Amino acid sequence: MKQSQLFAPTLRDIPADAEAISHQLLLRAGCIRQVAAGIYSLLPLGRRALQRVEAVIREELEAAGANEVLLPALQPAELWRQSGRYDVYGEELIRLTDRGGREFALGPTHEEVVTSLIAQEVSSYRKLPLTVYQIQTKFRDERRPRFGLLRVREFLMKDAYSFDADWEGLSRSYETMYEAYHRIFNRLGLRFRAVLADAGAIGGEGGTHEFMALADIGEDTIIACTACEYAANLEKAEAAPLASAITAAHQEEGERMLQKFATPSIRTIQQLEEQLGIKPSHVLKTLLYLADGEPVAVLIRGDHEANETKIMNALGAASLEMADAETVRKVTGAPTGFAGPVGLDVRTIIDREAAAMPSAVAGANEADHHYRNVVPGRDFRLDEVADLRNVRAGEACPHCGRELAAHRGIEIGHVFKLGTKYSSAMQASFADAEGKDQPFIMGCYGIGVTRLLSAMIEQHHDERGIIWPVEAAPFGVHLLPVSMKDDGQREIAMQLYAQLRAAGIEPLLDDRDERLGVKLKDADLIGIPVRIVIGKEAAEGQVEFKPRVRTDTDLLPVDEAIIQAMAYLGK
Repeated sequence: MKQSQLFAPTLRDIPADAEAISHQLLLRAGCIRQVAAGIYSLLPLGRRALQRVEAVIREELEAAGANEVLLPALQPAELWRQSGRYDVYGEELIRLTDRGGREFALGPTHEEVVTSLIAQEVSSYRKLPLTVYQIQTKFRDERRPRFGLLRVREFLMKDAYSFDADWEGLSRSYETMYEAYHRIFNRLGLRFRAVLADAGAIGGEGGTHEFMALADIGEDTIIACTACEYAANLEKAEAAPLASAITAAHQEEGERMLQKFATPSIRTIQQLEEQLGIKPSHVLKTLLYLADGEPVAVLIRGDHEANETKIMNALGAASLEMADAETVRKVTGAPTGFAGPVGLDVRTIIDREAAAMPSAVAGANEADHHYRNVVPGRDFRLDEVADLRNVRAGEACPHCGRELAAHRGIEIGHVFKLGTKYSSAMQASFADAEGKDQPFIMGCYGIGVTRLLSAMIEQHHDERGIIWPVEAAPFGVHLLPVSMKDDGQREIAMQLYAQLRAAGIEPLLDDRDERLGVKLKDADLIGIPVRIVIGKEAAEGQVEFKPRVRTDTDLLPVDEAIIQAMAYLGK
């Protein structure tokens, strides 16, 4: 394509409202423009890059045996009610009513629609296993859209769904997709980790992994072993049981009687440490929540942070929020800051590390008072013990015992073993070999296609602009004649343009009447993998060849430049 015909309005200045590097560069390179908060138009360069990404996804999914479909974005509310998600999905579900009063939702995902489809069309085990996928627009009413394409309200997603006759079949389908995801993200040049994750609103009865692109701007924390393959999202991460770091004096406290002591105006663990010298690791923290509207106490060691996803899962709760001051006083009889487990008449769940404390300081459920020598299991019951806390970097891996590290990541894909969550709820079944009805055993597999553009740029850029990975680049080679008015330069530029196209490489020819400096700045900003400058050396049949990732250039004969470009682009 000729650049004079390309709609690519580049910007020199960094947009003031763009925080993420990828957001800044997508705007500056003329790839996207904002329509409203969390809603973007993709301009030609952005759309071409997206099409290249889609091509990689399609190649790998079809090689894995998946069939492409296209399901409707507008979904009947009755399907969501049938699955049980219409009232529980949350405010992100965009709901609307048609002129006949029928309720619909704009699909944030397609489990209901695809389950209904397969239930109508597949009635026998002989047609299983079956995997279908689509690349389609999704809608989620994000409370706080930000970071450009990373958190938006309208986006392109690849979602696939597998249907099997049994759990062994699901495991094979899951592994097939898990491996396909590795190939997709490797081809797109991404540094990523597959991590154990929480199923969230999608739900399911089996395992789930998130694929996380490593990036400082990432909103998720990944805990990964420095020695083995263990990795998990913070919501799911575990560590080996902590080695005892309890002092002898603290151990002796466990043999002493419960003792109440005055702590006037001391409400926080920090104040206990600063004013009384009590270590946070010796404090038993009591957090009061409302789980599905009912009060519950969560006990955590004072130096640990509660993980609300783990708490919800342990409680089997659909919603969780911190109790307000009125609820705290009603449950404990004391103001906020003095809650404790001793004598507390409410459902209580304790973190396993807190349950192992030989003795602790805890609130006394009385204003300006705490207890010392609180012993879990002696002074209050240990009916519900679970992993309820955030793992920290430096703790030991639960698999090999080596050190865990923390990283930031962007979620780019998620795979779920759904089991019968949707097929049972929606009466989606097939006849097995004995003619008995059985629910489909399902899996689902998503990739955030538009956010892949941002993830790649977060990892592949420099101070001058984007550095597109070869498989995702909107064009393969950027041809920059210094002057199209020079007959020799124009002739070689057109020769290169024709030969590259004949070789299956899509070039972008900068035929604009601009200074070379402007062309070079735009070329660096746009980030096409290979740049060829046709300048004064064209008279000798030579051109400047430079991959975008390099700072130096090679002076090559025209034919050799084509060979080098083909090799670099894998042609």
